[in-house]
Amino acid sequence: MPSAPPRRPGGPLAPAAVALAFWVTMAGTTVPTPLYPLYQHAFGFSTFTVTVVFAVYALGVVAGLLTLGRLSDRIGRRPVVLAALLLAAAAATLFELADSLPWLLAARVLSGLGAALVTGAATAALLDLAPPERRLRAQTVALAANMGGLAGGTLLAGALAEWADAPLRLPWTVTLVLTGTALLGLLAVPETVPAEVRRAGRTGGSALGARARFRLPHVPPGIRPAFLRAALTGGAGFAVTGVLTAVSGLFLATVLGLHNHAVTGLVVALAFLSTAVGQLLVRVLPPARALPLACAGLVLAAALVAGALLGGTLPPLLLGACVNGLATGTAIGTGLGTVNGGVEPRRRGEAVSAFFAVLFTMLSVPVIGVGVLVRATGLRTAGVTFSAAVAVLALAVAAGLVRRPRRGASPVPVPVTTATAEPAPAAPAGQA
Repeated sequence: MPSAPPRRPGGPLAPAAVALAFWVTMAGTTVPTPLYPLYQHAFGFSTFTVTVVFAVYALGVVAGLLTLGRLSDRIGRRPVVLAALLLAAAAATLFELADSLPWLLAARVLSGLGAALVTGAATAALLDLAPPERRLRAQTVALAANMGGLAGGTLLAGALAEWADAPLRLPWTVTLVLTGTALLGLLAVPETVPAEVRRAGRTGGSALGARARFRLPHVPPGIRPAFLRAALTGGAGFAVTGVLTAVSGLFLATVLGLHNHAVTGLVVALAFLSTAVGQLLVRVLPPARALPLACAGLVLAAALVAGALLGGTLPPLLLGACVNGLATGTAIGTGLGTVNGGVEPRRRGEAVSAFFAVLFTMLSVPVIGVGVLVRATGLRTAGVTFSAAVAVLALAVAAGLVRRPRRGASPVPVPVTTATAEPAPAAPAGQA
């Protein structure tokens, strides 16, 4: 009588609990998106300050990637996911109690650190818990939790801010309840990193202190040109999404006269959901066409966003958010495929961390630049100038692809997630 296949640890509830923790942590990073105009009015700060509040999230992610990106490989998945949830709860608490700008800045940094921690650890845990024949499904679940959380947070906050009382308090109360539920769910999740590996990771004092050190990620020379092209394209898309996230509420209010927080949440949610679809498209696109299509998509998205600004109409903005998300996701999936196919497994985590460090740097710096331009020239001029810069960057990358076609076929990129840490090998993603 043949023996039954070995059971994966944790039972059916464990992957659901990990996915919930992933979703909740990422949702908390985008809850502020439709609330920025309310914070601006309540605390009396400028549009430039709004972009700074947004950008410090990305800086928190980069700091987490460069110092804690591979922590779950050493001390275990559960403690790192737990730490991410506690950081998310702390950030939500600061937001709920906030009465001035420093509270918002501190909360955004904590959100960024939590996102950096959870993406790699949760993705790795989902892959660990899946049988070999369901690894692709586990990657898809991780992607859905990541991008679904980013979209869900802004939709939830927008709806509550528009149709419920206490718009600067209630969204965070709901976030804290969801975070508490996710913390309880971790009780159903077993540790998947072997005990001997965790013991080795804890030697030499505090595990966190021993491993939380700055380390510049390494990218092998052989993949650097392809890596850089994918990172620049994905980074350009991230920059557009970041600007949409930071100033969509201002655009809707000042240009369209539409003071609807739910619509603000919808604009950003469409960008995140389209980014997830773009990563899935990489699985079926010919590798040689993926990045050129992403570049073309970014040019089209920049034109649509500029048209929305110049024409003062909403439909081009919604369409531009979708097209930009598709292009960004395709570029990210291509970059992850380059790393997965060109880096040995033991160095893959730091190469992916390098990839997302580039993306999140390009997320934060241009957003602050747009804030400066808005103050100096106005929203329309700043937005059109920024859109033109994104289009020029995408065209430059496309020109490089034409001049230096790749030798041989690269492996088909396999998306892991998008928004914030290393894949398992690990991969991040997200904005807020």
